[in-house]
Amino acid sequence: MNLSGKKILIAISGGIAAYKIHFLIRDFVKKGAEIQVIMTPDAENFVTKLSISTLSKNPVYSDFYGDNGTWNSHVDMALWADAMIVAPCTASTLAKMVHGICDNLLIATYMSAKCPVFIAPAMDLDMYAHPSTRKNLELAESYGHTVIPAESGELASGLVGQGRMAEPETIAKTVEDFFKSGHKESLQGKTVLITAGPTYEAIDPVRFIGNHSSGKMGFSLAEEAAARGAEVILISGPSAQKTGHQKIRLHQVTSAREMLDKVFEFYDRTDIGIASAAVADYAPKEAAREKIKKNDDHLTIELVKNPDILKTMGERKTRQFLVGFALETQNEEENAKAKLEKKNLDMIVLNSLRDEGAGFKNDTNKIKIFTRTEKKEFDLKSKEEVAKDILDFVESQLLK
Repeated sequence: MNLSGKKILIAISGGIAAYKIHFLIRDFVKKGAEIQVIMTPDAENFVTKLSISTLSKNPVYSDFYGDNGTWNSHVDMALWADAMIVAPCTASTLAKMVHGICDNLLIATYMSAKCPVFIAPAMDLDMYAHPSTRKNLELAESYGHTVIPAESGELASGLVGQGRMAEPETIAKTVEDFFKSGHKESLQGKTVLITAGPTYEAIDPVRFIGNHSSGKMGFSLAEEAAARGAEVILISGPSAQKTGHQKIRLHQVTSAREMLDKVFEFYDRTDIGIASAAVADYAPKEAAREKIKKNDDHLTIELVKNPDILKTMGERKTRQFLVGFALETQNEEENAKAKLEKKNLDMIVLNSLRDEGAGFKNDTNKIKIFTRTEKKEFDLKSKEEVAKDILDFVESQLLK
């Protein structure tokens, strides 16, 4: 994304994760953003002003007063920014922020800021899990700030668990999504349930029946819905796709029956349901407990029909706006329209495997959208752009 003209204030507190900020600054500068950096005095134990100022192309401040007796105005910096990122945010800095303990330049600038604030906490796992930290993060969110959750992994202490600052790519994407949405969270207050990826149906402990779905389309829809302010419940079959967005709750399943159960755990409180998963239609009647040995020239497996998740969602629909997907190879439009009616959908997204660049595994897709009264065609686009088109269409229908 081009961030030209965006003013981003990065506030670094004293944690080992501060070294990652160099990568974040460099990325933002490459994308055209103006960067101003402030630090707590303790942060200077982990990164130098020289390295930060070289990358940001601006002086770096950690005190109210300059070497020549000038005042570094926290008010000017706070009002200058389009967004403020506190990263890493230590337990101490977080507590000072939410309780108004203004004893350094960073906190004074934060308390004067009118722009959106993004917080990337970083601390040891016991500190991160401590009730006071959990409460302070909740307070920060109640102030309207965006908390970018810490990730799990090996920590500086040698312990393994949640507490690592989110990677620079995750922080950058969260901020970019904010700017991309034009600061307008059009799905704020909505709960969007999305199914993604394939399902794997076990033949034995080693083998399964599945398909080539990568989950890219479903994950792109989840990221876009979250960027628009929705609370997203993403239920994915086996997929290599990842998400770090704080508004996405990822639930990983394997089989169609597991996906069905997980969908209806949340369906009653769903506003928009988008079934983009490629669910296996059939599963082995019985999965062998041990690996099937290759003894004969032929192997017969009896298959039984899987539950139809989308049809069940249509049958149980009360207030939900329900979106289905159809991947077809022949009679595409007729089959998609029939599915729309049969499964009681509000709209259906058609992919044709005959369109080059569409379908499974590709980074692009070409779609047509149908309702009972409308049809709209789109050009071949990246799946991120297709996700925007789909959600734009959903929003247009909700306004009717």
